[in-house]
Amino acid sequence: MSDLSKLTIAQARDAMRKGDTSSAEITAACLSEIEGAGALGAFVHNTPEIANQQAAAADARIKAGDAPDMCGIPLGIKDLFCTKGVPSQAASRILEGFKPEYESTVTTQLFDAGAVMLGKLNMDEFAMGSSNETSVYADAVNPWRRGNDDAALTPGGSSGGSASAVAADLCLAATGTDTGGSIRQPAAFVGITGMKPTYGRVSRWGVVAFASSLDQAGPMTKDVRDAAIMLEAMCGHDPKDSTSADLAVPNFEAALTGDIKGKTIGIPKEYRMDGMPQEIEQLWADGTTMLKDAGAKIVDITLPHTKYALPAYYVIAPAEASSNLARYDGVRFGHRAKLAQGDGITEMYEKTRAEGFGPEVQRRVMVGTYVLSAGFYDAYYNRARRVRALIKQDFDKVFADGVDAILTPATPSAAFGLGEMADADPIQMYLNDVFTVTVNLAGLPGIAVPTGVDKQGLPLGLQLIGRPWEEADLLNVAYSLEQSAGFVAKPAKWW
Repeated sequence: MSDLSKLTIAQARDAMRKGDTSSAEITAACLSEIEGAGALGAFVHNTPEIANQQAAAADARIKAGDAPDMCGIPLGIKDLFCTKGVPSQAASRILEGFKPEYESTVTTQLFDAGAVMLGKLNMDEFAMGSSNETSVYADAVNPWRRGNDDAALTPGGSSGGSASAVAADLCLAATGTDTGGSIRQPAAFVGITGMKPTYGRVSRWGVVAFASSLDQAGPMTKDVRDAAIMLEAMCGHDPKDSTSADLAVPNFEAALTGDIKGKTIGIPKEYRMDGMPQEIEQLWADGTTMLKDAGAKIVDITLPHTKYALPAYYVIAPAEASSNLARYDGVRFGHRAKLAQGDGITEMYEKTRAEGFGPEVQRRVMVGTYVLSAGFYDAYYNRARRVRALIKQDFDKVFADGVDAILTPATPSAAFGLGEMADADPIQMYLNDVFTVTVNLAGLPGIAVPTGVDKQGLPLGLQLIGRPWEEADLLNVAYSLEQSAGFVAKPAKWW
């Protein structure tokens, strides 16, 4: 078989079971693609030796006939996941040289299922960003280009390396994490599927923390079926994570019937933003029509507290970040600044953190420390938490009224150029998360599905939001949308 790296997880699984190809062959094809794709900046720590060993073990397991679905599938792992003996830097200088002595629960489960690790993927530093421009490794680049324009575009963030690698067929799928849209926004920018599960569905243990009440890991894949297969391997109760839900993990792939007759899909009026591009409006309208034609009932809904979501998010997330990032002080691990004679421990902390953290992380740590400080805690942090509770109530009410899923745009635009927002007000960048942060604040599952292209040929995606713990149902609605949209466009290879 040629073009092995272009296979989906489902295609590769079936081909390996039939004996048409092997994990070793697919892995070799991916490693060869990675070698020639330096211009994308997607892979930042390559692990070919580990990949070849895991592929050989997977092939033996498949021959023995006891292989799970993910067995032999070559993946990229976001640099936020701790991988034993392999650099895990969260794309930050402050974690330079850090090689964990342990494996994150998610990667443990994937490797136990026989998946193959090709290497670690680029991302925004500590997952703080929407464009993958805050990484210590330099930018990740979107494999798509605007028409005949050579300008480098963002793959989105923070899981930009994951998005770029999957879209460019460097790997069959990748892990991502989503704190305010960091799986769904990049997936929409590169024309792939990105799934954020319900908070607590996937263990956070061994994933470098950004904002602990918002972070959730999920799959970034070439289509919805692959998202279902990979998500099942990532899920499950983990006693090491106090927020992990002790719930049975369904067979998500078995739920993909494509039959959504009688399902009720909500269209929130608050997501119709002033100045929304006509193409996004049209995409949303077309997606609504597709679901209606598939037999779903379309209803208008209201989520009245949506307008407060971004401000609440940008208080809660930095507050939790400032607390989580306090541990990086140059004492136990990672980077330590060189000290001058007479410098004490305070100078060591200050110099290490000033050198180790990039500007965006510093900004968020300072904002977070400010909103948690005496005198401002109630004014900002507690108020934001109350707003969060109201946002969750909006969704609870809509679901109680019989809505099965909610359809919204995934992003306010197609991918923008790298550097285009560098001099803009940081709030312009934060507005990229306008459709996605509510889902994290409410702890709900969400999925981005590519459904069209803009006039410059760049992919655009729609987002579906589901009921808590009902990922199977959500995946099936996404599968129906994917079938109707028939999105098959791929970026033209320039790298």
